[in-house]
Amino acid sequence: MWFKQMPRVQPTSPEPVFCDNSVAVKTPDDYIEVRVIVEKVLESWRDSILSFEFLNSDGGLRSDRELSPKNMQKRQEVEIRLRENKKLEKPILGIGLMDNVEIGSGRDVFMALAYHGFSTLPVHVRKKQMDEFKSYII
Repeated sequence: MWFKQMPRVQPTSPEPVFCDNSVAVKTPDDYIEVRVIVEKVLESWRDSILSFEFLNSDGGLRSDRELSPKNMQKRQEVEIRLRENKKLEKPILGIGLMDNVEIGSGRDVFMALAYHGFSTLPVHVRKKQMDEFKSYII
């Protein structure tokens, strides 16, 4: 099964401090904050055309060595903010054309925290897509 490919570790960093995503702040009537199950989101997101940046062909999370230099830098920036207890913007999730989850703004935050073993995360989703997200929400 795919989810066995994901690391089974306790979070290696302190609990993140989040703030609202700047996109959601601009149009607050369009978004709602929910807490999602990371494993379920990644299982759906692996069908995204952008997932190759952070997931291996078997669906597992890319290690530091396997990331592109650009994505490694983004992961490190999130890790620094996490260690320093600085706020991280909540990612924005949506449903894509192929009916899979898409991780929009905040993909670097979502993927870095997934890599470090966080099993649930707060995110913003469009209110009009809440029905599609019910199976991902705690």
